[in-house]
Amino acid sequence: MTLANALRPTRSASRDLEIAKGTCYALFAYEAAYALDLEAADRRIAAATERQTVKQKRRAPAYFEYRPAPLRVMVPAQSIALGEYCTAAVELVLYDFGAVSVSYAIPLAGPFASLPALAGELWGNETLLADSRRRVEELLATLGDAADRARIAPFVEDYVVFEIEEFASPLESESLWTDQAAMVARILRAEPGVLSRQEIEDAIASRLSFGPDDVTFIDSDAALLFDREGEDVRAVIELANTQLLEMRYLDQDLDDTLEASYAMLAKRRWGVGRPTLYGRDLRKLARLQLDHAILFEQVSNALKLIGEQYLTRVYQMVSRRFHLSDWDATISRKLSTLESIYTKTADRQSTLRMEILEWIIIALIAASIVLPFLQ
Repeated sequence: MTLANALRPTRSASRDLEIAKGTCYALFAYEAAYALDLEAADRRIAAATERQTVKQKRRAPAYFEYRPAPLRVMVPAQSIALGEYCTAAVELVLYDFGAVSVSYAIPLAGPFASLPALAGELWGNETLLADSRRRVEELLATLGDAADRARIAPFVEDYVVFEIEEFASPLESESLWTDQAAMVARILRAEPGVLSRQEIEDAIASRLSFGPDDVTFIDSDAALLFDREGEDVRAVIELANTQLLEMRYLDQDLDDTLEASYAMLAKRRWGVGRPTLYGRDLRKLARLQLDHAILFEQVSNALKLIGEQYLTRVYQMVSRRFHLSDWDATISRKLSTLESIYTKTADRQSTLRMEILEWIIIALIAASIVLPFLQ
C-alpha cells in the first residue's frame, strides 16, 4: 500500500488501536563533568546500581559491549503528572566521559491516538527539565571527587522514546507505516493537528524492522518502537542522544577556546618594558587541546557496534537524524584549527627566543669591545 492510499480512510485505519502494554521514556542528557570514575561512583552511590550492557536479543558477538560500561542508577521518585499520564520511575545513567542521562518512565495503556497529546506535554516540559537538573546536581554532590572537574553545562539534550510492547488486538508492524502513518507522524512530531503528506513522509522515512512483528521509527526529537524486547534499541538511542549532547558541548567549548586563542595571538608580546613570552599561554592551550581531543575520542568510541548488524543499522539511522557526522566534521576541523594556532604560537615563541639570544650576543660583543677602553 502506498502512502497516498494510507492517508485515505480505510476500515483498518478507522479502527481505534488500543495499547495493551508500553512505556514512554523521556530522556534528558547533561554534561556534568570532564570525566567520571565509575568504580568510585559505584562505591559512593548508596542506591542499587548495576552496569548497563546491551541485551543480546539478536545474535551478536560476546564483545559487543560498552567500553567501559555505564553505571545505571535507579532512584526513588515522586510521580509527576503529564496530562492523562504520569511518571512511574526515574533512572540515571552515568558515562565515563562525564555525561549523565536522566530517564523518566511513563507507563502506556489505552488509545494509541492519545500519544500525540502526551508528546505535546513532553515537548519542552519545564517541570521535568527542572527536576532532572536537580537530580544531576544531587548526584554530583554525592559523587564528590569521583567527578573530575564537575560542572553542569547550561543546555540539555532531550529526547522521547515511545516503546510499545503489544497492542490489545494483533497488529502487523507494516500497518504502522501504512494505515497508521499519519498518527505515527503526529506522535513523532508532537503535533496535535493534521500534518501534510510531505511532513508525514519525512517523519516516518527513517524506519527499520528486524522481523514482521517489530518496527523502529527514528525522528529528530522522538522515536517510536513497536517491539516486545526493545531495550537494546532504546539503549543505543539513549547513547546517541548523549553523544549529541557532548558534541554540542565540545563545539561550544571549542568556539570559546578559539576565540581566546585569537585574542592571545593578537596581543603584542615583545617590546619596550614587555619582555613576555608565550610559555603560560602555550601550556594552557596545550592542556585545552589535549582535553578536547581526549573527550572527543571517548565520546566517539563509547560503544563498539562491529559485528551486530541490526543495532549498527539503528545507530547509523539515529546518527543521520542527529547529524552526528556533521558535528564530527565540525569538531575535527576546529581541533585542527586549534592545533594550527598552537603551532603558530610555538613558532612565534621560538622566534622571540632567538631574537632575545641575538640581542644578548650583540650586548656581549659590545661589552667585550668597550671594556678594554674603560680599563
